Amino acid sequence: MTHSANLAVTTNAQPLALADIPDLAIETFADTLAESMADGRSTLSALFGVPNSAQRLRIYAVTSQTATGKLSLFATEVGDRYPALTPRITQAHWFERELAEQWGVVPEGHPWLKPLRFHRSYRNGQDAWGRTEDQPILPGVLPENADYFKVRGEEIHEVAEGPIHAGVIEPGHFRFQCHGERVFTLEIEFGYQHRGIERSLIGGPDKRTLHTMETLSGDATIGHTTAYCQALEGLADQEPPIRAQAIRALALELERLPNHTGDLGALAGDIGYLPTLSYCGRIRGDFLNTTALLCGNRYGRNLVRPGGVAYDLDENLEQQVADRVATAYRDVTGAIKLLWASTSVLARLENIGTVPLATATELGMVGMAARASGIDRDVRRDFPSGYFRFVQLPVAYWHTGDAFARGYIRHLEIGRSCRYLMDQIHQLPGGDHRCDLRPRRGNQIVASLVEGWRGEICHVAITDNDGQFAHYKIIDPSFHNWCGLAMALRDQEISDFPLNNKSFNLSYCGHDL
Repeated sequence: MTHSANLAVTTNAQPLALADIPDLAIETFADTLAESMADGRSTLSALFGVPNSAQRLRIYAVTSQTATGKLSLFATEVGDRYPALTPRITQAHWFERELAEQWGVVPEGHPWLKPLRFHRSYRNGQDAWGRTEDQPILPGVLPENADYFKVRGEEIHEVAEGPIHAGVIEPGHFRFQCHGERVFTLEIEFGYQHRGIERSLIGGPDKRTLHTMETLSGDATIGHTTAYCQALEGLADQEPPIRAQAIRALALELERLPNHTGDLGALAGDIGYLPTLSYCGRIRGDFLNTTALLCGNRYGRNLVRPGGVAYDLDENLEQQVADRVATAYRDVTGAIKLLWASTSVLARLENIGTVPLATATELGMVGMAARASGIDRDVRRDFPSGYFRFVQLPVAYWHTGDAFARGYIRHLEIGRSCRYLMDQIHQLPGGDHRCDLRPRRGNQIVASLVEGWRGEICHVAITDNDGQFAHYKIIDPSFHNWCGLAMALRDQEISDFPLNNKSFNLSYCGHDL
């Protein structure tokens, strides 16, 4: 039986009235979600809860269909317990752990239900593990006392890394079950820096909201801020000027370049190949400094604003950006050629940390990590918004799903982004670079997707009667892909973990919102 008639269908950043979102019985909701995932062409972009009352929780699903470019939204209401979705829909795994922690509902039959971020529940002051706001620390429900998956047997040993690491990075914990060097399972745990970002956005937007968006995952400032602004513009039923859309697209591709360049250098460093490491560290800075030309900040803060962008480009600045990108592209191409020309480098990267296409699809992986496993999906092409409705970049994907593929995808995307920048910087449409937005419409829901440098960024905003945020949900691409890293370590040597981890380079703070 098909349930397609039960869906509210829209496109990227185009709002719907809350009253138009169908409320399904939990059994029909599960069937509808399972059917939409069955063909492998849909992704669960968001699954989140909004409390209707102290006793009931409304769960929203947002699925995205690559073949049609459509987003489907539907909902269900549950009490304190409901049949878990995860046994049928693997992509719901972490989403349901989040629902249990945030809202105190229990998905019965979930295969590994434990806190995702180890914070207190937002509903009734009690979560699915019985913790309340005024209770002391309870064993088994905080990171330092958490239960972990165990492998039993002779010669099995456990290795724990983190949450404090040798580098200057955010905290995260990795727990390996091993037999000698062979990894049976890797369990990844966060929650050491939960910041309550989504909760702080309710009642907004206000003067703090833009700063929050720009800093929730700092190396993806342009991506997240663009997703937020698109949501606001959709709620106002208004588009920014075409020139502003073009500048945003340039900034988004420029954000991709230093991250991919830095990661390729870091991959070279992890295998002891110093020439590429040395070059890429400097070239990454060249790309970041080019972003600073646009707005005065190397990470793109202060550039993207509701209704457009804060800064325009004159002919002189356009030429400076083009020249800098051309020079950096020449340099990074040479540095990367050194990497692929070395047979010892290829031998170290190939067949390491392989995530097969079927596994990546089942997990709902996104972005370059998914494309490295053969998933032909990119928001810029499949769910275009802004200037990408008029100008498209070729999508780069590979098929081997290993550390080499995740590095090679970066190489391909650097070339595509640089050529886009050098071509489009001289073809910017005329007109204004910003407009004032009309008031936001009340009782609406909008899902805004952007292809950040790691992959799909999804922001979902729900407004109240006055057009303020009644709820705001953010899904960073890392939320989809951390399980992919865990699967990449299955049957691998534990000494390959740093290399695999860097080949994904996922965000800790993007997860711990």
